[in-house]
Amino acid sequence: MNFGGLISAAPVFDAIAWFDPIRIGSTSLLASASTADNAPFIFAGILASLVVIYLASTIGGEVCARLNLPPVLGQLIGGLVVGISALHLLVFPEGGGDSSNSLLMSFLEATAGLSVDGVTTTFQIDSEVISVLSEIGVVILLFEIGLESNLQELLRVGTQATIVAIVGVVTPFLFGTLGLITLFHISTVPAIFAGAALTATSIGITAKVLAELNYLNRSEGQIIIGAAVLDDVLGIIVLAVVASLAKTGEVELTNIIYLILSSVVFLVGAILIGRWLNPYFVQLVDALRTRGQLLIPALIFAFVLSYIATVIKLEAILGAFTAGLVLAETQKCRELKSQVVPIADILVPIFFVVVSAKTDIGVLNPAVPANREGLIMASFLIVVAILGKVVTGFTVFGQEKVNRLAIGVGMIPRGEVGLVFAGIGSATGVLPPALDAAIIVMVIVTTFIAPPLLQVVFQRSPEQNLPQPEAIASSPESR
Repeated sequence: MNFGGLISAAPVFDAIAWFDPIRIGSTSLLASASTADNAPFIFAGILASLVVIYLASTIGGEVCARLNLPPVLGQLIGGLVVGISALHLLVFPEGGGDSSNSLLMSFLEATAGLSVDGVTTTFQIDSEVISVLSEIGVVILLFEIGLESNLQELLRVGTQATIVAIVGVVTPFLFGTLGLITLFHISTVPAIFAGAALTATSIGITAKVLAELNYLNRSEGQIIIGAAVLDDVLGIIVLAVVASLAKTGEVELTNIIYLILSSVVFLVGAILIGRWLNPYFVQLVDALRTRGQLLIPALIFAFVLSYIATVIKLEAILGAFTAGLVLAETQKCRELKSQVVPIADILVPIFFVVVSAKTDIGVLNPAVPANREGLIMASFLIVVAILGKVVTGFTVFGQEKVNRLAIGVGMIPRGEVGLVFAGIGSATGVLPPALDAAIIVMVIVTTFIAPPLLQVVFQRSPEQNLPQPEAIASSPESR
């Protein structure tokens, strides 16, 4: 799940404010002129940021691959190295960075002649553009994962996935909230907010690891993906509840009902309508004669569903995943997957590096007195975060050979979702500094231990890593 837009959209609103009719005058004209004057530096900054991202992603991924670790872990580590935690090459306002501590801005000043007055504008716009590319990257990732998934298999494990998702939300929330209240004497609203942060699951990280291990079409992989998608929906609802509680002290029941109904209608409706439109999609593709006749219509479909999901207050990645799931049933599936992979190779690394670059691991330093209380609470949250998800795998029934531990481990990473919970909590002022730091530490630890743990629990002989016979039989390629 990716709520990054809730935070990263701030510079966009600032930019829109320049064109407020009430404010048209010297201020808006100066702002517009400043942006125009800095346009070459803004573009240069974006290019330099992409160079840093791709270097960090490639080097980190290659090192981990040679150590027999998931490459996505290397991308996350690469992001830490170039981000706010180490080199300060890639920093973002929502990650605690600014133009004064961005080495990339200093580099532009030294090599491209960027003026001191233009640094702030260039930094803000560059950060927003890279964040948007990161958002598009995770949309493409979930579209690719949808293409790799099997709708019939997802429906077959739908009941198990639902139970896993519900248990994975309720268990850590209850234990986390009650534990903070009873053991650490945290007041109720902050404890509820921290408990809500424990419910998150980063579908992007888990899905990437499953794809790298060739486990997406196994029962375990389909249960994890199905549960993570449902977890996404539940996470949106939980976030709406706790944010409302933090701001007003009350919960808006109508908002919760709306989110539940819109989620069900969107997911079911998109799949049913998509399956009906599949033959027409194939006819359209066959009729086109221009370059990209398959890829472009597929991306349009994915972006339309992502847009619809966004405007009804769901998440864009739900729409992208649903689009991939629908198109996976067409006879064009294999060809489409081969064309989407290069796009994913370009955009997806941006997502993982940026998520990690925004994370400040300085909160892990026990030498700083202010961090110590947070680290103690973080230890408790980490235990609850791990056990609260691992236990979900053991709720799966009716499948004797399924790897239940792997299912639970696949639900562990909190990733960007947990960071957004912490960010919103800080913005509302409801979280004490120690608890805020504890949530960030929990997110960091669960995000980085999940990929190697998944590889360990999925250790099987090569033939067991292949898709199950029934999955192959029902796949579009076999038809």
